[in-house]
Amino acid sequence: MNAAPQFGACPGPVAGIDFTSRPTKRKPIVVALGRFDGQSVRLETIQLHTGFDEFTAWLHAPGDWVAAFDLPFGLPRELIETLGWPTDWLPLMRHYAALSREQIRDTFAAFCNARPVGSKFAHRGCDGPAASSPSMKWVNPPVAFMMHAGVPLLIDAGVHLPGLHGGDARRVAIEGYPGLLARAVLGNRSYKSDDKAKQTPERLIARKDLVDALEQGRTPLGLRLRLSHAQRDALVADASGDRLDAVLCLLQAAWARTQPDHGRPAGADTLEGWIVTAGVV
Repeated sequence: MNAAPQFGACPGPVAGIDFTSRPTKRKPIVVALGRFDGQSVRLETIQLHTGFDEFTAWLHAPGDWVAAFDLPFGLPRELIETLGWPTDWLPLMRHYAALSREQIRDTFAAFCNARPVGSKFAHRGCDGPAASSPSMKWVNPPVAFMMHAGVPLLIDAGVHLPGLHGGDARRVAIEGYPGLLARAVLGNRSYKSDDKAKQTPERLIARKDLVDALEQGRTPLGLRLRLSHAQRDALVADASGDRLDAVLCLLQAAWARTQPDHGRPAGADTLEGWIVTAGVV
């Protein structure tokens, strides 16, 4: 797949969402809203949702956007078939949503414990190209619980999930992964931490370098980020990286607007889902 955007194609509103399965005032769901003009993305505002009610209200509101969400949209097919769970996406997600977090943890732990060292987790097809954590992981990071909390909200809001579930074509949700784009700029340099003791000057410098690269379009996506001085300062100052992660997803959503099927490869598994820009960045 060619990373170069088809300049001028599909401009319009875009959003990037840094999701958490337990939103609070200290750790909210961060929604970056912007507009794509075909070559650059203007960050318009950042919303902080401290609970699911206000986030759900945003999802349900009439809109015209493509949004990249930093949470998995699917589970590995190997895992699903081994457990005997539904092999169609919507019934699978309904089944998954009906489980408690404790049931998910115990089921996935039992699956891992029965496998040899070095291959404990099952992986999706996009995990290799994206270098992403397996979506069945319940700790560090707990992406399995993020999916458990987030995907039902998308289904209930009636949004369109390309290749997975039909919905309102004016509100398109795709799976993003900010770490993928950040690594393309910073390599293995860390730019964030929720642990105050690890919010170091080195990570501050990394955030500055990352924002500079995004503004100058020095990423494989070839898109430039447009910011005000105040917005730039706020992104750099957020040592948790949550705002910056939402903006990275914003750029992934904009790139998806330029691609057929929003960047989803033709051979992508219709059960597992796909991380946008995997195999490109």
